[in-house]
Amino acid sequence: MGRWLAIVLVLIGASSYGLLSSWIKMAYDQGFTDGQITPAQMTMGTLFVWVLILFHKKSWVNPFKGPWIKLGLIGIFGLSLTTVVYNIALQELDASLCIILLFQFTWMTIAMDCIVKRRWPKRMEGIAIALILAGTILAVNVFDTNWGELSILGILYGLLSALAYSIFLFFTGQVVSTLPPLMNSAIMLTAALPIIFILYPPTVFVHDNGGQLLLWGLLLGFLGQVVPTVSFNIGIPKIGSALAAMLGSVELPVAILAAYLLIGEPISGLQWGGMALILGGIIISEYKS
Repeated sequence: MGRWLAIVLVLIGASSYGLLSSWIKMAYDQGFTDGQITPAQMTMGTLFVWVLILFHKKSWVNPFKGPWIKLGLIGIFGLSLTTVVYNIALQELDASLCIILLFQFTWMTIAMDCIVKRRWPKRMEGIAIALILAGTILAVNVFDTNWGELSILGILYGLLSALAYSIFLFFTGQVVSTLPPLMNSAIMLTAALPIIFILYPPTVFVHDNGGQLLLWGLLLGFLGQVVPTVSFNIGIPKIGSALAAMLGSVELPVAILAAYLLIGEPISGLQWGGMALILGGIIISEYKS
């Protein structure tokens, strides 16, 4: 697979993840809680991937002949933790602020890459990071936020979601696996499920609106687990975790546009300028001197 196809897949995965915030907010508006949405999202996402494997014979391989322990740990500490803490943050804070907190994964992932490889950020990486961070501040309309009324717990959960997401991005790029990407994804998601069910017992499905909850889980699982996990498992090993973190910044403008179209949040001129800076940072991050 070519480098540009891998880049497109990472962009698709990040864009899909960017749609989540608005849809989760809509589910909360219908009376569901994070304790219901999170297990529904993870369960249906996992089942969706296994169904895809069922219809894709090339993915019918023995999962225990690959680095299943490493993939499982990524699923536990990356996927499940990101989903749990981000969904909690969305109940505590506005979607736009949750996005900016989650978005700190950009510099966290690059920092991990620099620490592990014992290197300083490259010049173009530094410029791209500066543009992305400046664009982030504008894109979330941070100047109009009343910081005194914010939930400290929500902020902590938002930052923790960024750390968990950066762990997922970084270590996905480090694991060398000969397994098909769908099987890699299935291992990650399946390993995460027991942790989810410990935190949120599956009895949440025994509910008057259990059928509706499963439909929400199918939609959110597809957007938050299936598309990003499969796309990242294919694309990140081809381009590396540092570039993947930069490309993942497209998640923010997608999330803001989704909030505008789906839940009616306004977009100011500063926010449009911020999204332009972010896209500029993505382009610069791919520049080769």
